Amino acid sequence: MFRQLKKAATFAAAVLATTTLVSAAQAADYPEKAITLVVPYGAGGASDLAGRALAETARHYTDDQPVVVVNKTGNGGMNGARYVTEQKPDGYTLLLSRVGMALYPAVYTDSPVGWDDYTFLGILESTPMILAVNAESDIQTIDDLIAKIKSSNGATTYAASGPTAIDGFTVQALLADTDMDPLSASTLVPYKGGSALAAALLGGHVDFLAISAGSLMPHIEAGKMRALMIYAPKRMDALPNVPTAKELGYKLAGQVGGWSGLYAPKGLPEDVVAKWTEILGKVATDATWLDLAKKRGSVSVIGDEEPSAYVKSQFELYNGMAQKFGYIQ
Repeated sequence: MFRQLKKAATFAAAVLATTTLVSAAQAADYPEKAITLVVPYGAGGASDLAGRALAETARHYTDDQPVVVVNKTGNGGMNGARYVTEQKPDGYTLLLSRVGMALYPAVYTDSPVGWDDYTFLGILESTPMILAVNAESDIQTIDDLIAKIKSSNGATTYAASGPTAIDGFTVQALLADTDMDPLSASTLVPYKGGSALAAALLGGHVDFLAISAGSLMPHIEAGKMRALMIYAPKRMDALPNVPTAKELGYKLAGQVGGWSGLYAPKGLPEDVVAKWTEILGKVATDATWLDLAKKRGSVSVIGDEEPSAYVKSQFELYNGMAQKFGYIQ
């Protein structure tokens, strides 16, 4: 009996060693086929543009293997995120992540995917958000806006995708920072999608909003909107005179902003992680990537943040606000 058990154990060890060697060899040869990059939001949006920019640039550094963008939408981005987490961790299915991958599980305790159910490969870009008013508004500065909100008894209105969406938190964080009730000091009017939100402000249906720069810059440049404040680590080159929330001293609002990252299923082999670290290092200085980021109003931050620590801090930020504002207990 002992000899049989010993023989079985020896066989199991040999199988494990062989499997490990095969996996290591496969990782060393990575990539050997096309890589699927899942974008969990619709075509044409900020995340889709970021994903396609990454695919276009990274293909020059993936040993001639293409990076194919696939949109898998629904449930606040969680459908695409969950799909990626369920795939084999071999580096051939990746996720173009957005702030929603940290925000959704921070707000919804029944989220189908946790904020840390991934292998984090890198934070790609910061996507500024802009607090703006209609150009015909009498509000000229952020101080004017705050004063108007305080005197309105909740009558001022802002457009957002929803109270617990990123463009809802942009405004609520500012309200909290200025000692106002984030849920009642101003009235949220819901719209779906950046173009609909922008149209609401252009049409005079709301007093202000704070959404992605990509959705507002064409209107600001056309003189139809006035930018009051930027949610980003630093000022935008296109709006050098518009201050950031951080430099104005807003504690919560100064931490809010859009971003893109690159994730993989949990358990990705270290060799594949290393390969993507190498690829992203090259993407970071690639003229195509930098040019496309500038056109989107984004700022490349590849290599600036340790991804797992950054995503954790974003989860904690929105989870803290969700509790503070009463969305979760």
